[in-house]
Amino acid sequence: MNLSNVNRSVNHSIRPVFAGMVAALIMGGSAQAADFSLNYLGQQIVPSGTSAFSTTVGGLSGLDYDATNQRFFAISDDRSQFNPARFYTLNLDLNQFTRSATPGMAGVAFTGVTTIQQPAGGAFAINTVDPEGMRYSSANGKLYWSNEGQRSSSGFQNPSVREMNLDGSHVRDFAVPAYYNPVGSNNGLAAGDAGIYNNLAFESMTISTDGNTLYTATENGLSQDSLPSTIANGSRARILSFDLATGAAGAEYAYDVEPVAIAPNPANQFATNGLTDLLAIGDREFIAIERSFAVGAVTPGAPVTGNTIRLFHVDARNATNIAGVVDLTGEIVTPAAKTLLLDLSTLTNDDGTPLALDNIEGLTLGPVVNGKQTLILVSDNNFGATQFTQFVALEIAPVPEPETWAMLLAGLGLVGFAARRRR
Repeated sequence: MNLSNVNRSVNHSIRPVFAGMVAALIMGGSAQAADFSLNYLGQQIVPSGTSAFSTTVGGLSGLDYDATNQRFFAISDDRSQFNPARFYTLNLDLNQFTRSATPGMAGVAFTGVTTIQQPAGGAFAINTVDPEGMRYSSANGKLYWSNEGQRSSSGFQNPSVREMNLDGSHVRDFAVPAYYNPVGSNNGLAAGDAGIYNNLAFESMTISTDGNTLYTATENGLSQDSLPSTIANGSRARILSFDLATGAAGAEYAYDVEPVAIAPNPANQFATNGLTDLLAIGDREFIAIERSFAVGAVTPGAPVTGNTIRLFHVDARNATNIAGVVDLTGEIVTPAAKTLLLDLSTLTNDDGTPLALDNIEGLTLGPVVNGKQTLILVSDNNFGATQFTQFVALEIAPVPEPETWAMLLAGLGLVGFAARRRR
């Protein structure tokens, strides 16, 4: 698809206008699902083993867009095994994205790499950190990132949320409640265990549209709250907020992760589903990624990657604030409401072939294309030879209902006015 009319003049400070429009279009949920759609624009793929700035590109788990400087940030979840823990700056030329099963990587340009620093300075040693989510704030030029932590026979590490400068140097830690810290057995399934499950913790990171609140979320529940997601059951995860000014933990909300979407084959093989990223689009409203994976899982009509990727609208405005509740077992809780926006397994390329999906873990609002806001997703290839780093571009498009079009046109008029004022 030729995306020749990419509008590159939209300032980062105008993005809340689009976020509000997105929220308004999504509101109404299942009652007015036809008012809102996510349309497939195209993809590009970076092969595993690709190098940039003497590092191995891979593990891209979080993505954010800085419209002022027309650049993306992507954090790698490399635990300093291949190269020191790091994030990349890159450009994505949506003109070169294509709805093809073999798109190549034209238009994906890595422009820099930055080593993430320990609080005391210096790179993280091997297996001492697991970077996952990341967001950029244009208000102060800082980056916020999540460290998933660890719970395994190799050791326990507490999950953390941190702020850093653009040079990777540490600024501060946020006050993660102690009940997120792993305690007990290695697998978290024994009586009395508490805290994160291994590899199912802080994958998400987003900043509220008013810029005052930072959010992260566990991929699945805490050990004391619920079992991990399986083909038979979902998991009760937590969305955790922080005051950006003080770093103090704030409200928390339960988020019910779906069961594994498609059973593994054979049935005794590994399978998981988890909340892999959040994007704030309004007051306690988000777009969420749930990534389901099962060994040998076959999506009807799709290539066998084992991945089922679904996007949900999440509304926590009426959810119970569970801050300070150490154990959710037996608690009467209203979780965040969810509405399915898109199952990416339904997307097809121009030749009719289904879109093969890798391990999608990050999303961000991107540039504006033909007057429509784009949503960009990225996959974590796990540094695997049979996987790939995938960028998928979607457009947020309204169906022409009278009220929706009036809202869209008003919003675009406001953006155009703001853009003209900045020239």
